[in-house]
Formats: sequence, structure tokens, C-alpha cells
Amino acid sequence: MSEHVPTRGGSRYLYEGFDAAAARIEANERVTKLQFEALEQRLGRIEQAIERLEKRLWLAVYGVVGVILAQGIASLMDIAPT
Repeated sequence: MSEHVPTRGGSRYLYEGFDAAAARIEANERVTKLQFEALEQRLGRIEQAIERLEKRLWLAVYGVVGVILAQGIASLMDIAPT
């Protein structure tokens, strides 16, 4: 079964400008889509880096608190009679 393609009347030069503009618009849309995908990937990597940094920061905080508590316990053991 063959499809019937409607023909446009008039000169082909009447439609070439519209076809070129539509092609440019489609190309710009594809480029924009690719740019947003790349941006989303970069944002994902940045979020992962921030999460790793946050884990390291909490580890450092817990380490400092642990050292302070250990010093406090050690000083209490020195003061307390045995």
C-alpha cells in the first residue's frame, strides 16, 4: 500500500526558507538537550563529591570529639584515687 504524499503548490523556493529554519530549530533543540544532559551529569558528580566531603567532615568531627573525651577520661583517671 503506497502512501500518498500531498504535494505543495507553487514554487519550491517559497518553502525552502521554512524548511531551513525548521532544521536549524531542530538542531538547536538537539544541542540544547545534549547540553542539559551534560549539565545533569556534572551536577550528579558534584553532588557525589559533596556527599563524600560531608562524610569526611563528620568523621573529622567525631575524631575530635573522641580525642577530647579520651583526654577528659584520662584526666579523671589521674585525679581519682585508686
